[in-house]
Amino acid sequence: MARKDSEHQKKSMSALFRGKAIFKPLNTGWIDDHVACVREWIANIFFYTKNGKTIMIDAGYNYERLREKMGWLNIDPAAIQDILITHQDTDHVGALETDSELLFKDATVYIGEIENRYLTGETRRKVFHGFYRLPMVKMNNKKTLLKDGQIIYIGDIKIECILVPGHTWGHMVYLIDDTYLFTGDTIWFGADGGYSFISTLAEDNRLAVQSLAKLEENIRGRNHRIAVITGHTGWTDDLDFIFAHREEICKPFTNHYTDPEAPYDGYEEDDDTEANARGGLLAKKKAEKS
Repeated sequence: MARKDSEHQKKSMSALFRGKAIFKPLNTGWIDDHVACVREWIANIFFYTKNGKTIMIDAGYNYERLREKMGWLNIDPAAIQDILITHQDTDHVGALETDSELLFKDATVYIGEIENRYLTGETRRKVFHGFYRLPMVKMNNKKTLLKDGQIIYIGDIKIECILVPGHTWGHMVYLIDDTYLFTGDTIWFGADGGYSFISTLAEDNRLAVQSLAKLEENIRGRNHRIAVITGHTGWTDDLDFIFAHREEICKPFTNHYTDPEAPYDGYEEDDDTEANARGGLLAKKKAEKS
């Protein structure tokens, strides 16, 4: 995929989902002292900092304002040497594409060994129930391939890799320092809790639901606070909210799944400002009051 594909997705997805109250990304800012977020239209890039080392989780769209918004957080793109990728969709790898600004051309990319098959062309990414194949992503970064259950360290940052196939065949989520779970497109938060991610964008919705059930069992078994941070709908540490509807799939063209707090068009980002980014912490997602 190239910059034109990011622009095409912005236009097509904006038109398709406008008024559906589906996407409610976080704005640019900090969740706490360790986790920062950059908003790119409907998608979020995350940064995790510990003892002076910052790693990046997902690489967003091929987006012209990334350097600017990282500046709001006082994060230098040149300092990013390690990038975890949950999956290879346009809105999660764009800043690594060969026609991007190449802000991270010297960074090592960490991606699941199954997901990497999309990048090699062994597998083609399909959406809308298999009727549409996405263009291939092209990148030149050094890659480290990851296995399910593998634990790696980047500096003294502990990263546990958990395979959650369904949205894509090799989708990974990352549990960092046993405390922060970055879920990419595994979970979608509605007003009344979490669901399996949007049905029209999955390779296999049944498998996605099964993966989410396994993830719930894994996370609940930890017996300590874990912040669950999604790619498109915010964050929370309320496990009951997170897994409230994990056997259901978000079906974006039915009113049941709408979030009244979501913008009419998630691709309009006028409320994402430097003043807001520097003005306080990003609130966690809570259940809508009845």
